[in-house]
Amino acid sequence: MKGIAIITARGGSKRIPRKNIKLFCEKPIIEYSIEAALKSGCFDEVMVSTDDAEIAEISRSCGANVPFMRSIKNSDDFSTTADVLSEVISEYETRGKHFDYMACIYPTAPFVTAEKLKYAVEELKRTNALMLMPVVEFSYPPQRGYIIKDDKIEMKWKENLTKRSQDLEKIYHDCGQFYVYDMDGFKKNNGMIHDNIVPLFMNEMEVQDIDNESDWKLAEMKYRIGREQNGGC
Repeated sequence: MKGIAIITARGGSKRIPRKNIKLFCEKPIIEYSIEAALKSGCFDEVMVSTDDAEIAEISRSCGANVPFMRSIKNSDDFSTTADVLSEVISEYETRGKHFDYMACIYPTAPFVTAEKLKYAVEELKRTNALMLMPVVEFSYPPQRGYIIKDDKIEMKWKENLTKRSQDLEKIYHDCGQFYVYDMDGFKKNNGMIHDNIVPLFMNEMEVQDIDNESDWKLAEMKYRIGREQNGGC
């Protein structure tokens, strides 16, 4: 079976300028995703989809392929990840290259490792799932959440007021780091897969949305702590 890793890295980042190649713990953040994909040994092709010449140059220097640039149509704020992946798959197929499974890896995902990717690919194959998604449990039960109504705080689900938190169903959210797909399943569903998805459970110290400078600092702090715990510098 053949696999491809696609790292999606457009150039237009507004909240954190040049976010996808900004230095994260001394090296471009995209390098972590490329390095993990290459070291996993799971992929026949590791490529970066980008519309930006500098991102393409840095990606190639890190060992990834950038055989073509992303189209203008799929480089704006309204393009979905599924649109970008479909474009890449289509372009490879016109070049006679076909794959059985695919990993979509975000460029700002320094907590992704070769070991996690290898496990994810093996788990996708073992379960015959259409997709694998890393998830993390909400740190506070969403069932106990509040809304603002008429400028006042109101519990959204009042029936949960007296329930013990340990009796509430665990709810998880997408880590926003990577996904692994069965290629036929992806194409048949146009990238919109809602069923037959297996989880990869993560802990809070391996997860951090990076949407602003505060997020960035938190991610670096978590990364350094994890590296020290694993015997790194």
